[in-house]
Amino acid sequence: MLERTKKHPTEMPLEARFVGTQEKIGKLREYARKIGLHEATETVSVEEAFPEYAANPVGTVLSGYRHREGFTQMELARQTGIPQRHISEMEHGKRPIGKESARKLAKALNCNYRMLL
Repeated sequence: MLERTKKHPTEMPLEARFVGTQEKIGKLREYARKIGLHEATETVSVEEAFPEYAANPVGTVLSGYRHREGFTQMELARQTGIPQRHISEMEHGKRPIGKESARKLAKALNCNYRMLL
């Protein structure tokens, strides 16, 4: 009879993340150590994973939201009334995004305008 070659998913190590107060997270870590778990140490910062974010966070966010919605710069320009050239300059960090522009962009991109300031 053939032996299984694929392990059942529950046999592989899993990771979990929690959100809470520092005190509760400390208690959770203590309990996890007691039952034989250890903390995952392989983490990277956003800046390490996406170097372009460190240099231009607002432009990267704008570009990301635009791609998420499947818009070209021209389509976004038509929807917002903001010239395509200005959108390009915003995405490349050459033009700041004002409050009014952020509101127009956020409405078209289905996000909070504060993410674009």
